[in-house]
Amino acid sequence: MTPAPATWIIRFCYRLDASPGYHRAKRRAYDLLENPDSRLRPYFDVAMCALILATVALIIHEVRNPPTRFTLAFEDTVMHIFIAEYLARMWIWNDSHRIILDAWERAEFLGLRFRLLPALRSVLLHKWQYASSPLAIIDLLAILPSYRPLRVLRFFLLFRVFKLFRYTRSINEFARVLAEKRFELYTLAIFIGFVVFASATAIYIFEAHVETSHINTMFDAVYWSVITIFTVGYGDITPKTPEGKAVAMVLVVAGVAIISFSTSIVVNAFGEKMQLMRDRRLFAETEKLHDCLIVCGYGRVGEVVVDRLIAQERAFVIIDRHPKNVARARGLGLLAICDDAVRAELLERVGINRNASVVLCITGDDVTNLYITLTARQMNPHIRIVARANRSETAKKLRLAGADQVVMPYEVVGLMAAEYIHQPVATNALSGILSGERGMAMDVINAVPRSLLDGARLTELGLSSRRLTLFGVLEAAGSELRPALTVFDVGGRRFYFNPPGSFTLHAGDRLVVLGREMAIAHFREQVQASALHGRAA
Repeated sequence: MTPAPATWIIRFCYRLDASPGYHRAKRRAYDLLENPDSRLRPYFDVAMCALILATVALIIHEVRNPPTRFTLAFEDTVMHIFIAEYLARMWIWNDSHRIILDAWERAEFLGLRFRLLPALRSVLLHKWQYASSPLAIIDLLAILPSYRPLRVLRFFLLFRVFKLFRYTRSINEFARVLAEKRFELYTLAIFIGFVVFASATAIYIFEAHVETSHINTMFDAVYWSVITIFTVGYGDITPKTPEGKAVAMVLVVAGVAIISFSTSIVVNAFGEKMQLMRDRRLFAETEKLHDCLIVCGYGRVGEVVVDRLIAQERAFVIIDRHPKNVARARGLGLLAICDDAVRAELLERVGINRNASVVLCITGDDVTNLYITLTARQMNPHIRIVARANRSETAKKLRLAGADQVVMPYEVVGLMAAEYIHQPVATNALSGILSGERGMAMDVINAVPRSLLDGARLTELGLSSRRLTLFGVLEAAGSELRPALTVFDVGGRRFYFNPPGSFTLHAGDRLVVLGREMAIAHFREQVQASALHGRAA
């Protein structure tokens, strides 16, 4: 039979495990303190850095000036913030209630008597793993200077500066890169220690008995060896005997070799991780984008698409697995990642479930486009996917995989070439409009609810006075059939080509218009403004 205190603790743990509010609070604390992909964490890191620097500045000011009421209150506030942060980090380190519940469920399954003390010991052991970590020790020591009665603890003020390491990603990256070369660095440190000890011993033996020598103790010898081996050479201590000068020459050569070896270790370490660090910075840039497009493939078709996106001032990120294509895109100042867009982890990091609205699968390989479409549709059932197909049999597979639109560039080029033979003037004009020559463009205007387009007839819009030509209207999903001369099926929705002036628009319709880019942009702004202020616009 389980003792009463253990029963109470187990019930409490089950309540925590079943509480959505508890898990929500812990997830928010994790996003704020630890989650590298959280939007809130950079702001928290900047605020904590500013807080630390402010406290350090105030305490340094107090070295020659007495503390004021404001500085005392500010330091107490900072102390409580640091304590709360320390406890919060310890809280999110692991799930203590799950450790107790796992021990309880294991005992129940095996028919054993549940013992609370071993479970609590396991909880404390896991918390100790956090408390004994280097960053946690720095956090704790950064709190100690706040206790003014313990003046000796003011020494730990230095750890407030070290605490900045937690909030500075660049410093963390630097430390992480060096940590991966710890074997080489350990070997170098052992070699340096041996050389310093040997040279200090030799110089002490040769110089200690000389009256004019400044090397009087072993510490002086070690000091001279260290500043010489690292090629600093202050000149305050110089050897006087020929033997001492010989030791100095050997030590200088060893110092140059050590500097070269250590430099090669650091350069090699950063060379191996430079691409990873660059990719992390790129992912951080993608987090700042809103309503962006994920362009998968930067070949010949991708270049044309990207040029149009730049002209439209759309936010986008390029993914291509060919380094040459990525280098060409980066040379133009574009946000490009060298990786395979088929990887679900990559699509997640560039924001397919966060800030992306469209995925463009326009690589030159149909199989790759098919896999990207499958992955993107599985990850986000609501995102819009436009895929490229080089063969007609692939187009059907792409639609089955989840593509909203399938573009066949070779078929389009063939149709354009065939039409050019019979209608060269019309084809050139249409090509010029689509390519944006002389500021001409074909674009889409959305009929936003409660805007001047919602419920309006085409004759009421005065498109000719706005210097726009209506090409057609794509109906909103689920709309009833409206009178028009020519109707096409476009992706399961009706497209009314050149509808009459009596044609009535509804919210969700999309107008395809021709005209100058500035006229289209001005009309779009009027539609959006009318949606905010009513149809009076």
